Amino acid sequence: MHPRFFDMVSYAANRDIRVTTNTNGTLLNGKRAEECVKSGLECLHASLDGAHSETFEKIRLRASFSKVVKNLETFQEVRKRLASHLPRLHIVVVAMRQNLPEFPDLVRLAARLGAEEVFVQQLCHDFGESSLPAKYQAMRRFVDDQTLLTEDLDRIEQFFAEARRVADDLGIRLRLPRPRAVPHPPGTPGRQRCSWPWTGAYVSYQGFVMPCCMVSTPDRIHFGNVTQGTAQGIWNSEAFNLFRQQLDSNDPPEICRTCSIYLRTF
Repeated sequence: MHPRFFDMVSYAANRDIRVTTNTNGTLLNGKRAEECVKSGLECLHASLDGAHSETFEKIRLRASFSKVVKNLETFQEVRKRLASHLPRLHIVVVAMRQNLPEFPDLVRLAARLGAEEVFVQQLCHDFGESSLPAKYQAMRRFVDDQTLLTEDLDRIEQFFAEARRVADDLGIRLRLPRPRAVPHPPGTPGRQRCSWPWTGAYVSYQGFVMPCCMVSTPDRIHFGNVTQGTAQGIWNSEAFNLFRQQLDSNDPPEICRTCSIYLRTF
């Protein structure tokens, strides 16, 4: 959507910086596929939350399953025509009760699309903090309804095991998440609970700096705006350092407590 997206990719790639991006596949046409290859993009992560149109279009409202699949086929045709092994294609799946039975077929679809990996992740957050803005309550209810964290473990393993067998047969790398949380032992250093606040930050399109992409929106938490200061100043700010100190303790920030990274279920 950004008019100079591929200029930014080229700028970084030409300085030996590894660049990847995510796409829902809707706007990925032949011209953009060519730019993906020529810009130096290293990996394209395509979101496919269903192996069949009914499930996919129920999850991805107003999206077209057939269009997304066709666009990814076009991407591979362009890459082949330009004789390039990059960008590599990875399929990303958000695990939910409603798409769990389709995991084996998602692996088959990924193989047909020429992907090298299927990366399955849990829903990133339960939006359970007490300060959650009211407009996100529907998201909290959706997670409560669809999370695998309260799904029957035998049902999860049934479809996980079948997906593993299919992946082995087709030579596709398959990454599956933990179905249950793994608590951190008391005294675990903050960087081992979640390294992100020490190694990077997430900046919204408005310039607000957040501790990670799991927060996703600055009205949940942010440390300032880079358009009104400097990135270095925010990185070293009292608010950001206090957040790190809390994460380094057994009483982490509330917004972290039910994050899938922190719970080790991602």
